[in-house]
Amino acid sequence: MLVRVGSRGSRLALTQAEQAAALLRRAGVEIAFVPITTAGDRDRSKPFGEIGARGVFVKELEEALLAGRIDVAVHSAKDMTAEDHEGLVVGAYPERDDPRDALVGAAAISPGMRIGTASARRRAQLLAADPSLSVEPLRGNVDTRLRKLRERGLDAIVLAACGLDRLGLAAEIGVRLEPAKMLPEAGQGALALQVRAGEAELVAEADHTETRRRVEAERACASGDDPLAVAVELKAFAAAR
Repeated sequence: MLVRVGSRGSRLALTQAEQAAALLRRAGVEIAFVPITTAGDRDRSKPFGEIGARGVFVKELEEALLAGRIDVAVHSAKDMTAEDHEGLVVGAYPERDDPRDALVGAAAISPGMRIGTASARRRAQLLAADPSLSVEPLRGNVDTRLRKLRERGLDAIVLAACGLDRLGLAAEIGVRLEPAKMLPEAGQGALALQVRAGEAELVAEADHTETRRRVEAERACASGDDPLAVAVELKAFAAAR
Protein backbone atom coordinates (compact mmCIF):
# COMPACT_ATOMS: atom_id res chain seq x y z
CA MET A 1 0.00 0.00 0.00
CA LEU A 2 1.36 3.41 -1.00
CA VAL A 3 0.75 6.34 1.38
CA ARG A 4 1.52 9.84 0.09
CA VAL A 5 2.91 11.97 2.92
CA GLY A 6 2.71 15.74 2.52
CA SER A 7 5.19 18.04 4.23
CA ARG A 8 6.68 21.48 3.94
CA GLY A 9 9.97 21.45 2.08
CA SER A 10 12.34 22.85 4.71
CA ARG A 11 15.13 20.69 6.11
CA LEU A 12 13.39 20.49 9.49
CA ALA A 13 9.98 19.70 7.99
CA LEU A 14 11.41 16.91 5.82
CA THR A 15 13.32 15.52 8.81
CA GLN A 16 10.07 15.45 10.76
CA ALA A 17 8.24 13.83 7.84
CA GLU A 18 10.86 11.09 7.72
CA GLN A 19 10.52 10.63 11.48
CA ALA A 20 6.78 10.10 11.02
CA ALA A 21 7.28 7.86 7.98
CA ALA A 22 9.58 5.57 9.96
CA LEU A 23 6.71 4.93 12.36
CA LEU A 24 4.22 4.29 9.54
CA ARG A 25 6.54 1.82 7.82
CA ARG A 26 6.13 -0.43 10.86
CA ALA A 27 2.63 -1.13 9.54
CA GLY A 28 4.13 -2.29 6.23
CA VAL A 29 3.16 0.70 4.10
CA GLU A 30 5.24 2.25 1.34
CA ILE A 31 5.84 5.99 1.65
CA ALA A 32 6.03 8.67 -1.05
CA PHE A 33 6.90 12.21 0.07
CA VAL A 34 5.11 15.20 -1.45
CA PRO A 35 6.74 18.58 -0.58
CA ILE A 36 4.23 21.44 -0.38
CA THR A 37 4.96 25.18 -0.11
CA THR A 38 2.80 27.09 2.39
CA ALA A 39 1.98 30.77 2.81
CA GLY A 40 4.45 30.96 5.69
CA ASP A 41 7.20 29.61 3.42
CA ARG A 42 6.45 32.00 0.56
CA ASP A 43 6.57 35.18 2.67
CA ARG A 44 9.49 35.22 5.10
CA SER A 45 9.65 38.98 5.59
CA LYS A 46 6.32 39.97 7.20
CA PRO A 47 5.39 39.21 10.83
CA PHE A 48 3.14 36.16 11.22
CA GLY A 49 0.22 38.37 12.25
CA GLU A 50 0.24 40.05 8.83
CA ILE A 51 0.06 36.80 6.83
CA GLY A 52 -2.44 34.88 8.92
CA ALA A 53 -0.67 34.06 12.22
CA ARG A 54 -1.56 30.55 13.39
CA GLY A 55 -2.22 28.28 10.41
CA VAL A 56 0.17 29.89 7.89
CA PHE A 57 2.19 26.65 7.71
CA VAL A 58 -0.87 24.39 7.60
CA LYS A 59 -3.52 25.61 5.13
CA GLU A 60 -1.99 24.35 1.87
CA LEU A 61 -1.30 20.92 3.39
CA GLU A 62 -4.94 20.67 4.49
CA GLU A 63 -6.11 21.70 1.02
CA ALA A 64 -3.95 18.98 -0.52
CA LEU A 65 -5.48 16.41 1.84
CA LEU A 66 -9.03 17.44 1.00
CA ALA A 67 -8.25 17.42 -2.73
CA GLY A 68 -6.83 13.89 -2.51
CA ARG A 69 -3.31 14.87 -3.59
CA ILE A 70 -1.84 13.46 -0.37
CA ASP A 71 -3.04 10.93 2.21
CA VAL A 72 -1.25 12.20 5.34
CA ALA A 73 -0.09 15.70 6.28
CA VAL A 74 2.76 15.99 8.77
CA HIS A 75 2.53 19.17 10.85
CA SER A 76 4.30 20.57 13.85
CA ALA A 77 1.35 20.45 16.25
CA LYS A 78 2.14 23.99 17.44
CA ASP A 79 1.45 25.33 13.92
CA MET A 80 -2.11 24.02 13.83
CA THR A 81 -5.19 26.07 14.58
CA ALA A 82 -7.04 25.22 17.79
CA GLU A 83 -9.86 23.45 15.96
CA ASP A 84 -9.68 20.72 13.33
CA HIS A 85 -10.58 21.64 9.75
CA GLU A 86 -13.95 20.21 8.69
CA GLY A 87 -13.46 16.82 7.06
CA LEU A 88 -10.02 16.30 8.59
CA VAL A 89 -8.77 14.78 11.85
CA VAL A 90 -5.45 14.29 13.60
CA GLY A 91 -5.11 10.55 13.29
CA ALA A 92 -1.90 10.33 15.32
CA TYR A 93 0.34 12.28 17.63
CA PRO A 94 3.70 10.45 17.80
CA GLU A 95 5.52 10.52 21.13
CA ARG A 96 6.43 14.08 21.98
CA ASP A 97 9.97 15.46 22.00
CA ASP A 98 11.21 18.26 24.26
CA PRO A 99 8.48 20.96 24.29
CA ARG A 100 10.66 23.68 25.81
CA ASP A 101 12.01 26.81 24.16
CA ALA A 102 15.78 27.15 23.94
CA LEU A 103 18.04 30.16 24.23
CA VAL A 104 20.75 30.06 21.55
CA GLY A 105 23.86 32.23 21.68
CA ALA A 106 23.96 32.68 25.46
CA ALA A 107 23.62 30.56 28.58
CA ALA A 108 21.30 32.99 30.37
CA ILE A 109 19.11 36.03 29.74
CA SER A 110 20.72 39.22 31.05
CA PRO A 111 19.39 42.81 31.22
CA GLY A 112 19.72 44.81 28.01
CA MET A 113 20.34 41.85 25.71
CA ARG A 114 19.32 41.94 22.03
CA ILE A 115 17.24 38.82 21.44
CA GLY A 116 15.73 37.72 18.13
CA THR A 117 12.38 35.96 17.75
CA ALA A 118 9.44 35.99 15.32
CA SER A 119 7.00 34.88 18.02
CA ALA A 120 4.63 37.35 19.69
CA ARG A 121 4.29 34.83 22.55
CA ARG A 122 8.03 34.74 23.18
CA ARG A 123 8.37 38.50 22.79
CA ALA A 124 5.62 39.16 25.34
CA GLN A 125 7.10 36.78 27.89
CA LEU A 126 10.63 38.10 27.45
CA LEU A 127 9.58 41.72 27.93
CA ALA A 128 7.29 40.86 30.84
CA ALA A 129 10.27 39.26 32.59
CA ASP A 130 12.68 42.08 31.75
CA PRO A 131 11.53 45.29 29.97
CA SER A 132 15.16 46.29 29.40
CA LEU A 133 15.56 43.61 26.72
CA SER A 134 15.59 44.58 23.07
CA VAL A 135 13.48 41.94 21.28
CA GLU A 136 13.99 42.08 17.52
CA PRO A 137 11.96 40.38 14.74
CA LEU A 138 13.63 37.31 13.27
CA ARG A 139 12.06 35.03 10.63
CA GLY A 140 13.33 32.13 8.57
CA ASN A 141 14.06 28.44 8.96
CA VAL A 142 16.37 27.20 11.71
CA ASP A 143 19.55 27.47 9.64
CA THR A 144 18.64 31.00 8.53
CA ARG A 145 17.98 32.15 12.08
CA LEU A 146 21.27 30.73 13.30
CA ARG A 147 23.05 32.59 10.51
CA LYS A 148 21.22 35.85 11.28
CA LEU A 149 22.14 35.52 14.97
CA ARG A 150 25.77 35.95 13.95
CA GLU A 151 25.33 38.33 11.01
CA ARG A 152 23.23 40.81 12.97
CA GLY A 153 25.33 40.62 16.11
CA LEU A 154 22.42 39.56 18.31
CA ASP A 155 23.17 38.38 21.83
CA ALA A 156 20.78 35.44 21.53
CA ILE A 157 17.74 34.03 19.75
CA VAL A 158 14.92 31.82 21.02
CA LEU A 159 13.98 28.66 19.11
CA ALA A 160 12.05 25.48 19.87
CA ALA A 161 14.45 23.00 21.46
CA CYS A 162 12.88 20.07 19.57
CA GLY A 163 13.76 21.54 16.16
CA LEU A 164 17.40 21.89 17.10
CA ASP A 165 17.42 18.37 18.54
CA ARG A 166 15.87 16.89 15.39
CA LEU A 167 18.42 18.59 13.16
CA GLY A 168 21.36 17.44 15.27
CA LEU A 169 22.02 21.00 16.46
CA ALA A 170 21.52 20.52 20.20
CA ALA A 171 25.07 21.83 20.76
CA GLU A 172 23.81 25.29 19.70
CA ILE A 173 21.56 25.47 22.78
CA GLY A 174 22.83 27.67 25.60
CA VAL A 175 20.00 26.77 27.95
CA ARG A 176 16.61 25.08 27.73
CA LEU A 177 14.03 27.43 29.23
CA GLU A 178 11.72 25.79 31.76
CA PRO A 179 7.96 26.39 31.30
CA ALA A 180 7.81 28.52 34.45
CA LYS A 181 10.19 30.96 32.72
CA MET A 182 8.98 30.64 29.11
CA LEU A 183 5.65 28.90 28.56
CA PRO A 184 5.83 26.93 25.28
CA GLU A 185 3.30 27.14 22.46
CA ALA A 186 0.39 24.70 22.69
CA GLY A 187 1.53 21.41 21.15
CA GLN A 188 5.19 22.38 20.90
CA GLY A 189 7.49 19.39 20.61
CA ALA A 190 4.80 17.16 19.09
CA LEU A 191 4.07 16.16 15.50
CA ALA A 192 0.49 15.86 14.25
CA LEU A 193 -0.37 13.40 11.48
CA GLN A 194 -3.52 14.72 9.85
CA VAL A 195 -5.76 12.59 7.63
CA ARG A 196 -9.21 12.73 6.09
CA ALA A 197 -12.07 11.92 8.46
CA GLY A 198 -12.64 8.16 8.53
CA GLU A 199 -9.06 7.32 7.52
CA ALA A 200 -7.31 7.47 10.90
CA GLU A 201 -6.29 3.81 10.59
CA LEU A 202 -3.67 4.92 8.05
CA VAL A 203 -1.59 6.38 10.87
CA ALA A 204 -2.89 4.56 13.97
CA GLU A 205 0.46 2.78 14.37
CA ALA A 206 2.12 6.12 15.15
CA ASP A 207 -0.28 7.39 17.84
CA HIS A 208 1.03 7.91 21.40
CA THR A 209 -1.77 8.05 23.96
CA GLU A 210 -0.10 10.29 26.53
CA THR A 211 1.04 12.78 23.90
CA ARG A 212 -2.47 12.91 22.42
CA ARG A 213 -4.00 13.59 25.84
CA ARG A 214 -1.64 16.44 26.60
CA VAL A 215 -1.63 18.10 23.20
CA GLU A 216 -5.41 17.98 22.86
CA ALA A 217 -5.72 19.63 26.28
CA GLU A 218 -3.30 22.37 25.21
CA ARG A 219 -5.12 22.94 21.92
CA ALA A 220 -8.39 23.20 23.84
CA CYS A 221 -6.84 25.88 26.01
CA ALA A 222 -5.55 27.75 22.95
CA SER A 223 -9.11 27.81 21.62
CA GLY A 224 -10.39 29.18 24.93
CA ASP A 225 -12.63 26.14 25.44
CA ASP A 226 -11.04 24.52 28.47
CA PRO A 227 -8.29 26.45 30.28
CA LEU A 228 -8.58 24.14 33.29
CA ALA A 229 -7.58 21.15 31.17
CA VAL A 230 -4.33 22.69 30.05
CA ALA A 231 -3.54 23.93 33.56
CA VAL A 232 -3.75 20.33 34.76
CA GLU A 233 -1.52 19.15 31.90
CA LEU A 234 1.10 21.85 32.49
CA LYS A 235 1.27 20.96 36.17
CA ALA A 236 1.71 17.31 35.25
CA PHE A 237 4.45 18.22 32.78
CA ALA A 238 6.30 20.32 35.35
CA ALA A 239 6.05 17.53 37.92
CA ALA A 240 7.31 14.96 35.40
CA ARG A 241 10.44 17.00 34.76
